[in-house]
Amino acid sequence: MTAMAPTPCPWTVAPEPFDSPDAAALWRAYYTEVSDRWYLLHEGHRTDPAELAREIAADSGSCFAPPGGVLLLARYAGEPAGSAGVRLTDATTAELKRVFLREEVRGRGGGALLVRAAEDAARALGAGRIVLDTRGDLVEARTLYARLGYEETEPHNDEEYAEHWFTKDLTG
Repeated sequence: MTAMAPTPCPWTVAPEPFDSPDAAALWRAYYTEVSDRWYLLHEGHRTDPAELAREIAADSGSCFAPPGGVLLLARYAGEPAGSAGVRLTDATTAELKRVFLREEVRGRGGGALLVRAAEDAARALGAGRIVLDTRGDLVEARTLYARLGYEETEPHNDEEYAEHWFTKDLTG
């Protein structure tokens, strides 16, 4: 009987310059989705295109540049599919930001893979703890974080749209 070679994982996750074309496209997709979700829920319309362009341009993602940060890009079957940013907030704490997967690849294990890679990146930056914030309507994100061992905690920042704050010990 011939042994079959294992099927290669279609996912890869690697550091990416925060200002690369793939990173910029994923930032635009992420921001568009979360902004549209908020506006549709609270005001019944999508984000005004001028506001969308202004807000995307206002946050370059430079906080994810080394040495204090890293942007991870997930690819599915070689195509850009998601991203996550990690940045140090102090010598021992990292913040997880912009966790995103394109809709067409959700449900295929990429979210957990991306968050675990972000945790590894935070450890490599010297963090013993990772924190994040999210909104109440991003139920899928909150479910993922809880499944991966994040605990809801008191606010660690005063971000305008943050409604839930999480932390995870990275030393154990």
